[in-house]
Amino acid sequence: NRHPAAVYLSNLTQGSRPTMKQTLDAIASVLTSGECDHLSLDWAKIRYHHTSSVRSVLMQRYAPATANKMLSALKRVLKEAYRLDLLGADDYTKAVDLPRISESRKLKGRALKPGEISALMQTCTNSDAPIDVRDAALIAILRGTGIRRAELCHLLLEDFDPNSGALQVRQGKGQKDRIVYLPEEAIAIVEQWIAVRGRQPGPLLLPIRSSGRLQFRQITPDAVLKIVQRRGQMAGIESFSPHDFRRTFCSDLLDAGVDIATVQKLAGHASPVTTAKYDRRGEETKRAAVQKLSIS
Repeated sequence: NRHPAAVYLSNLTQGSRPTMKQTLDAIASVLTSGECDHLSLDWAKIRYHHTSSVRSVLMQRYAPATANKMLSALKRVLKEAYRLDLLGADDYTKAVDLPRISESRKLKGRALKPGEISALMQTCTNSDAPIDVRDAALIAILRGTGIRRAELCHLLLEDFDPNSGALQVRQGKGQKDRIVYLPEEAIAIVEQWIAVRGRQPGPLLLPIRSSGRLQFRQITPDAVLKIVQRRGQMAGIESFSPHDFRRTFCSDLLDAGVDIATVQKLAGHASPVTTAKYDRRGEETKRAAVQKLSIS
């Protein structure tokens, strides 16, 4: 409770800790030429010339978004050092005075086409094998709610309400809870999986052995990625990521005329600015919108 890196990590969700631990280890390695990790580094001795050098190295080694996340973690640890009276206010203020690394404004990834989503689902509906039923539910949830894959992994059976199609997302990004809703078609697909899974308390989605035996433990984000990639190959469609379901969800809702504030809440975005990045509506939509205004 006196180590700034340990204090910072302890305040994160369990799903975030491994990634941020690796991030701090990488920063410690940069600062000490590989001699220290996040626990052996004396974070209280870090000054502006150190953090500025780290920023330069991260710019060279990582994509802007990744480098900015790593810098954010560095600043958070230094903040804990300041709070613990290990780092003076003046040194802390100077050390964290680093500009963000500029990112491309172009949105990464792609939106899935309706035909591609249908093709993915068809790869899961050719049999009643547990793995096919589970994968159909997994894709239906990603497509129908736009939740992040880490949020998907944390879903419990009790988080699903078949009557309303509500899913309770616990400790999403920023450790914020929210409720999302499945389309009616997706509700039926998830219920088919629960009929196979059984109603024992625990994670909603489960790993399945090659023998077809269900394992009552949480599925991992890496497993979700591999499932999606495998189904994409089976469907013969262009490569995509689980996060592209999220992009498709936001884009399709905005295309359908759903207001941006509602899409923001469903997606769990902290700011409508983030949601607006998924707005792919063109000039014709804007032209048609202003025709609704009355002048006289």
